[in-house]
Amino acid sequence: MKEQIETLQQQLQKQEKLASLGMLSAGIAHEIQNPLNFVINFSKMSTKLLSDLTEIVESNEDRLPEDDREEVEDIVADLKENMARIVEHGERAISIIQGILLVSRGKDNEFLPTDVCKLVREYVWLSYHAMRANYKNFNISIHEDYQEGIPKMMVIPQDLSRAVLNVMNNACYAVWHKSLSGLKDYQPKICVSVSTVPVPLRPTSPVPEELVITIADNGEGMTDDVKERLFENFFTTKPVGQGTGLGMSITRDIIENKHEGRITFESTCGSGTTFTFTIPIKKK
Repeated sequence: MKEQIETLQQQLQKQEKLASLGMLSAGIAHEIQNPLNFVINFSKMSTKLLSDLTEIVESNEDRLPEDDREEVEDIVADLKENMARIVEHGERAISIIQGILLVSRGKDNEFLPTDVCKLVREYVWLSYHAMRANYKNFNISIHEDYQEGIPKMMVIPQDLSRAVLNVMNNACYAVWHKSLSGLKDYQPKICVSVSTVPVPLRPTSPVPEELVITIADNGEGMTDDVKERLFENFFTTKPVGQGTGLGMSITRDIIENKHEGRITFESTCGSGTTFTFTIPIKKK
């Protein structure tokens, strides 16, 4: 009992730190967004100026030697391409920041219209980069399949993102740990997909479609004992200090209780694990 109390105290301290970190992240994200907006806007303005310059060069092409004219055209083309890349990556950074702000500002259990494909993609890569920062030589291939045209649906974004992050973190750890075994020709891989499936209308599911999020890895897989205890509070297979033992129980609560969905998994020891979230689609 004493050990359980000490463990619970440690978990509460971690939760307090995470809450503070969330507030700090929101502040940092807000401050970064402003200079990014300037970068994007000035890039677009520079692109317009380059177009004006091109028109001037074309109207005076008879005054320029052919070699100089071709060189100017090549330089202008390169500059336009560079500006387009700055805008593209700047807008992607803005998108990530907006996702962080959405999650940090959301109220407890507040359903908001959310682009789920975008949310899943951002947190899949957030997990990947976090692992890269914490584990030397961590490198995997991630295969993504996001169905086009999925409308925004009502979810609790800060909770759904946590569920995705929990499962993705476990998948990354599983493939990384397996890679340490030195298996010949082993290529760590994680496959992520988001799609919708039609469901028959019935009293228990009065919606015509369900959202399906799948995260599959070719990592270590789970033993029968781990499968049975997977959703127990404080149960973890990770070393002390690397796992809280709360991630999967929280994830099940998010999917099954808060979103009235289902969480299922298939796992073969030594071959890998697949988790599936199935959530009724509630459109805004």
